[in-house]
Parts: sequence; structure tokens; C-alpha cells
Amino acid sequence: MAETAQLTLCPYGLWKSPISPGLLGQRIRLDDVQWDSDGQTLVWLEGRSDRGVLVAKKDGEARLDLVDEQNVRGGVGYGGGEFTIRDGVVVFADRSGRLYRRDLGYSAPRPITPLMGFAASPAISPDGNWVMYVYSDGKVDLIALVDSHGSEWPIQLARGADFYMQPCWSHDGKRVAWIEWDHPCMPWDGTRLVMADLAGTPPKIVKREILAGDVQTPVSQPQFSPDGQWISWLEASGEWEDLVLMNLASGDTQRLVKGSGFQLDRAAWVQGIRTYGWTSDSSRIFYLRETNGITTIWSVGLRSGISEPIVFSPYTFASQISVSSRGDVAVLAAAPGIPDRVLRWNGTQWLIEARSTGESVPPELYSIPKPFDWLSDDGALVHGLFFAPKSLTYQSEGLPPAIINVHGGPTGRVPVTFSAETAYFTSRGYAVLEVNYRGSPGYGRSYRDALRLRWGDLDVVDTVSGTKALVEKGQVDGKRLVVKGGSAGGYTVLNCLVRYPGFFKAGICLYGVSNLFTLAMDTHKFEERYTDSLVGPLPEAASRYHAWSPIYHANRIRDPMAVFQGSIDKVVTPDQSETVVKALREGGIPHIYRLYEGEGHGFRKTENIQDYYTQVERFLQQYVLFAGGG
Repeated sequence: MAETAQLTLCPYGLWKSPISPGLLGQRIRLDDVQWDSDGQTLVWLEGRSDRGVLVAKKDGEARLDLVDEQNVRGGVGYGGGEFTIRDGVVVFADRSGRLYRRDLGYSAPRPITPLMGFAASPAISPDGNWVMYVYSDGKVDLIALVDSHGSEWPIQLARGADFYMQPCWSHDGKRVAWIEWDHPCMPWDGTRLVMADLAGTPPKIVKREILAGDVQTPVSQPQFSPDGQWISWLEASGEWEDLVLMNLASGDTQRLVKGSGFQLDRAAWVQGIRTYGWTSDSSRIFYLRETNGITTIWSVGLRSGISEPIVFSPYTFASQISVSSRGDVAVLAAAPGIPDRVLRWNGTQWLIEARSTGESVPPELYSIPKPFDWLSDDGALVHGLFFAPKSLTYQSEGLPPAIINVHGGPTGRVPVTFSAETAYFTSRGYAVLEVNYRGSPGYGRSYRDALRLRWGDLDVVDTVSGTKALVEKGQVDGKRLVVKGGSAGGYTVLNCLVRYPGFFKAGICLYGVSNLFTLAMDTHKFEERYTDSLVGPLPEAASRYHAWSPIYHANRIRDPMAVFQGSIDKVVTPDQSETVVKALREGGIPHIYRLYEGEGHGFRKTENIQDYYTQVERFLQQYVLFAGGG
């Protein structure tokens, strides 16, 4: 009670916060981390404004930026798989589409592939002579091969499938493996694991076979064991993924870890995802489990088959696990009160190798989420996370305004991790509900697949029913509700405002889908058949496309909107937002529109991030906090 009495009374939404737009604009993104084969050198990728920078740190030495002029960015699909390191050699993808080589020590990066298409997921052969990678020109995808010095033109190693990811080498370089799949599948729907034998110089495929997977069975993350006895992968044959081993000599398989109520994989929106890794003696595998949005780290012995947890508290989320040759484990980690970090586990404790911020904000200021589940209108159980307003200085009377946030994807989810954006709002006196509507991974395959042929329907129903449940439980002010989302989440925002005018006080839409027809025709290759499973194939499902495309019903929108868009977005092109803005203008609906030059699907530039938060805060003050009742 004494602490509460010291707080200053101030209306919700107007609390002063140390989490400023400038602070958020300056944050560093941590995208990947990997060990070199020496077991002592750690390399990670930092996103600084719209530039990707590789950083290396050897035991006992200071960190070192590995690039000066290049912009490290995987250019296939949504990116990812930007780099690899082996025997002191880093190979990385540049934003231009080229692969570069950089030797550790006094060395400058030099290109090893021509300016042609885009590259991702480079993998260096055990002898260091070759680099295998995923290539795409936006129409044709394949597995390519180039000599590691770039003295010869790249060659095609494998092609014929629509998509490829996660290529890897066997310990002796005589075999390779990769994941491939075809339209209309997405990589979480159904893929194939292919293994091939190589011979000759340059290496060419002399034999290939499909080891696992089909159009209904997604497989991912192939890895050869360091001792050459096994190949491993993740396979989802039921509700959850299993960690599978195959003996390369006998062909016998075993399910080393059987998924049961926890997720082993992550939806492959990007290249280069890693959720497990082998020890150098091939006796154990370290892996990540995710249960109800919380990540834990485990190790499993090959002989015993027994999994044991590694103490990971206070962290609640981890990604991109990498195991060194001496047994250390590196991950990207975070928690609701801990911004992203690069961590190293030395067998006894977790050590911090890098931070994404200066961590000037006290952890006590961050709101810790609570699970919030509810029954949707059709009786289905839906999941979410609720963040209450949090301040060390202010308190308010009554109930707080609420921001109902809808994630993108739609095959995405919000785990229990750090969110600077959520903290920006909760520290100002807003409550936030993160809606993991049906279609979100992490709750079993049936939950994820429930959105099939219902996108534009169930996501809206679950968002509105979750908001109603929050109001009914007396957690938030039902007259000051804001629905917010980006990409697929922006699509849900638009449909919520179309179908439930007046229920939300305002909407915030970032690069949201407004027209399913043009989305299917104009989006990039990775998602050009995505709507087949989410809405239905055309022309058979044309009526659903029309019914669930917000632009055809935009005249029903009555609530103020803030719309944000990147000028070079190839996923949701600018016309998707501009047609909505035109309808708002013609209907006399209060709105703001910001088109950020040079931004794609998501904003990276410091100045644009700062402007975005500044504009959102002003918009909320004008149309939610100061707009009066009703």
C-alpha cells in the first residue's frame, strides 16, 4: 500500500514513459548466432536500422564487425539463412543477392557469386572447397553450388521443385541433404527430405532419394551427425513434431524425441531456422521445446533416449540454437522483462555475449503477460496473452483502454518473449491483448489447421470474441478498444472494422491485405498459392474471396483508422493500403496514412520506426483518449 500511495494519479494512456520512439528506433535486431568449428568463435547477425551486420567474438577477445560496406540480408522469400561459418571462413548473403566470403583476421569480404538472383542458407563443404546454397530469382528456385573462392560460375546442383531450404553436407562431403516442396503447399503443410550422393569435380548428384515427407507430412531441419552415422530431421506426422534419426548404414529410423504437447519446430517463414543441434561426439542432441509459448532447452542422449532439461530461467524464449565443438550452446534469448540477448551456456551457467539494447529501462517496468483463454462464438477454446498496464510512477482510476493486437501470418503466433512495442503501450497505460487465434502454431496441428478455408472468418470471430471476454471480465474499458495488426493481422483489423462498426474505437493497420484477389495475383512466389488453403482455390472460391475482402465492403467502416505501408513491399503491395485509404477518404472517415519510402514488409529504418510510434501515439490520443464516450 505504501508503494501505491507514492504513485502519481494520471489518466490511462497519458503516462510518461522512458520507452520513447527514439529508443525503439535505435534497438538492434538479433537474427542469428552460430559457432565456428574451432569451438571458440561466436558469430551473430545484428540488424542496425535497415542494415545487417555480422559480428564475431572469440574467447577472451573483443567483438569485431565483419562487414563495413555490405548489408547482410538473405534475399530468398522473407529472408533468413544469411550466413554460415566454418574453419575461420564466413560466407554470407548480401542484400544485392550475392554471396560473399570473409576470412577471419585481416581480410575484406569479396563476392563469390555474380549479381544474379538472390541467395540464402549457404553451407560450406567439409573440405572448404565448395559452398552449397539456395538460389531464387523470384520465379525459379534451386540448390546451387559454387567454389568457395568464386573463381568459377555457380552450377545447378538440384532443381525441379518449387522451393528449397536447409541444405547441409555429410561429415565427409560425399552426401548432401535438403528440404523441398511444391505449390500449393506451404512448408508447414507438406515437404520432402531429399538425400543425394555426390561424385566428381565439381560435385554432381549421382543418386538421390526421398527419405521422408509428402504433401501432408512436413519435415524440416536435416542434419548429418558429426561421426557420419546418422541423419536427423523433424517430422510432423501427428499433432506435434518428432525428432527422427536414420542410421545411414542400415536405413533404420527411430523417433528419438516424441512430440507430446510441445512444439519442436517453428513455422518456416524464413530460411535457416534451427531448433536443435548435435554435439561434436554425436552422443547427444540439444533441442528447443515450446509449450504454450514458453521455450525450454533440453538435451537427449542417443543411447539412453532420455531427455533432460537445462536450467534456462529467467528466460522464456530461445531461437537459433548452435552447439560448439567443445559442447557450449549458444542461443538468441529473451523474456518479457529481458530484451533480446545472445547467450552462451558453458555447461554450468548462461553467459551474456551481446545485448540488443543498452537495457536502461528497469525490468520492473515491463508488463509480464498472463495466459488469457476464452471460448469463441462457436465454443472453440482460443488462446492469447494479456498484458496489464505497468508503470513505476503512475496509476489511474477506472479501467484502461486496450489495444487488441492481431499477429501476422496468419500462420504466426505470439510467444512469451520480449516485445518493445507492447512495452511502449503498457508503460503508457494501455492494456494489450495478443490474440493467438485459430491458425496459430504452437497449440497442435488441429488448432493450426482450423483456419483452412476460414481465413477472414475465424480470425475475426476469435479476435472479437476475445475482446468481448476481456471486457466481460472487467479487465479493460469496453468503450476504448483499439484493434491493431500488420500484414495478415492488418487484414483481420480491416474485416473487424467492416463487420463490427462501432465495436472498436479505432483501428491501426500496417501493410494489411484488403483485396484477396489481387493478393493472390500480385504477391511474391512464396505465398502466391497460400490463399488456396486459407480461402480456397480460384475460381471455385471466388464468392469467399469477395465476401472476405475488406475493400469490397469498406463503405461499412465507421471508425477512425491509421494506415501504414512500405513503398517497396512485395508481399502486400502498396495498392492494398491505398485502395483502403481512398475508400476512407471518400467516406469521410477520419484517418492518417503514412507511406514509408524504401521500406518493405515491415519497417527497419530508424527514422521510420520513430515516426511510426510518434504517429500512432498522436492518433490514439486524438481518436481514443480524447474522443469522448460512445
